[in-house]
Amino acid sequence: MKFLLTASGLRNETQRIALRDMLGKPFTSAKLVCIPTASVAEPGDHGWFVEDLSRLHSLGWRELDLLELNGLPRGMVVDRLSHADVIYVHGGNPYYLARSITSNGLADAFLDVLQDRVYVGVSAGSMIFSQHLSEHSADVIGDTADLHALGAMTVRPPFGLFDWYLKPHLYSPHFPERNDAWADRIVERADFPVYFIDDETAVRVHDDEVDVVTEGRWRFHRD
Repeated sequence: MKFLLTASGLRNETQRIALRDMLGKPFTSAKLVCIPTASVAEPGDHGWFVEDLSRLHSLGWRELDLLELNGLPRGMVVDRLSHADVIYVHGGNPYYLARSITSNGLADAFLDVLQDRVYVGVSAGSMIFSQHLSEHSADVIGDTADLHALGAMTVRPPFGLFDWYLKPHLYSPHFPERNDAWADRIVERADFPVYFIDDETAVRVHDDEVDVVTEGRWRFHRD
């Protein structure tokens, strides 16, 4: 499996080169499906989503599909995932995204499709593969309000592939509280490994190999 887990999408050439290398062909020859599900649970202005979608479209894909996970027949969702070379899963509320995958019975299908495709995560879309996506990590990280906003007290990780957690938007001007002091407070409480990445960084996973692709800054806490 191949993952490029970003905070804010493909913002720089280093990330785009990494994706082209993982894909093994030009973007103009590849089909991409973008999943906006997590974003619809996020309140407020969605200019960030429009900006990223415009930046993504400008890369010149052979085809750019937009796929919502809720409300469509499962078979249709799986067919459109299977039709793409790149599965691009957008940000927003990670708990809503996780619940959408599990409640629609899509976890196994996602994993099957990802055996020979590239997954690109953005923020929430990068967080859902951790074993530690839970009410405990929500409390540690400070995301409990996002879970409770759904009327939920618990969450089940849909995949549980990684034994580390990813927290995006370190040093981001859109999240001014996410500085070193903020990360230090999380580290003091975390009993699991955490990658903190800024908006110019991605965690790259190829099967069992994990590294960082960046033009920015990042931190890793090992429990």
